[in-house]
Amino acid sequence: MPLLEIENLSVEFPTSQGTLRAVDRIDLTLDEGEVLGVVGESGSGKSVTMLALMGLVGYPGRVRADKLRFDGRDLLTMSDRERRQLTGKDIAMIFQEPSTSLNPCFTIGFQLAETLRKHEGMSGRAAKHRAIELLEQVGIPAPESRLKAYPHQLSGGMNQRVMIAMAIACNPRLLIADEPTTALDVTIQAQILELLMSLQRERNMALVLITHNMGVVAETAQRIMVMYAGQIMEERKVDALFADPQHPYSAALLAALPERSENATRLATIPGMVPGLNDRPKGCLFSPRCAYATEHSRNVQPELRPWRDGHVRCHYPLGDPNRDAERARDEAGPTKEAVR
Repeated sequence: MPLLEIENLSVEFPTSQGTLRAVDRIDLTLDEGEVLGVVGESGSGKSVTMLALMGLVGYPGRVRADKLRFDGRDLLTMSDRERRQLTGKDIAMIFQEPSTSLNPCFTIGFQLAETLRKHEGMSGRAAKHRAIELLEQVGIPAPESRLKAYPHQLSGGMNQRVMIAMAIACNPRLLIADEPTTALDVTIQAQILELLMSLQRERNMALVLITHNMGVVAETAQRIMVMYAGQIMEERKVDALFADPQHPYSAALLAALPERSENATRLATIPGMVPGLNDRPKGCLFSPRCAYATEHSRNVQPELRPWRDGHVRCHYPLGDPNRDAERARDEAGPTKEAVR
């Protein structure tokens, strides 16, 4: 049985101009010890998906799902008290901005000890010793003296390490890392990623790594989920997707990598922007930016379907031997579905 099971997850936010569906019918499973990379541009719904799993989507957001289970336990019917006991202990999250996630009014030591007292029932002295051990594990020098420091007294990299220490304090079975290297220099980024992967291997944690960096996913993940405008566009094994992407959006993201750029002086880009509430296409959400779009794909939304070693949401997957013929047929005129 998978550690995590999600079926038909949607997250909606009512606004004065209508309802924005930030996450649209997501299906996801994750096994014990597996590393999943979640990629996509800003506004693709990556973080909101994981916040919904954590129970952290605030009012007026609405979370709906046919199934939301962790280790066989139904998160949808779980009481608030049971959810609080689970969150932070068995499921932990490293948030994108440590400077805003850590409380500036309390010391690092207090915030670490609070997690241990709440979930592990440790006394003050035991929690302090454990906090020192955790800071040592994440590579913070002079950890005992750092317990007395406030977040503003530490660098961005140090605060990120503190966030990791808090997340792994209770030996979680699932760790969600939301852009854990944002705003850090390249050297610190490499150190943080190496630390995360080392901890994942030692503890056999399932790890969800949310990132904009396709190179990071290539080095760390076993499986990759490409999201766009709240939907999964492609989900496959990392090696297979990097070698032969099947969705035009996946291919465009890979083409934007410096090492894959055909132009030595200019990186490839994807024209346009992720659609918002008022410019959401009727058909394929990527169609306004897709070089392969037809009248059919602009009017009929594709479903996520099994394809090769994973899933793809596209009328014309790049590896389909019949794609040119199908595109030519659809460009000949609107389909009956589109007319309806």
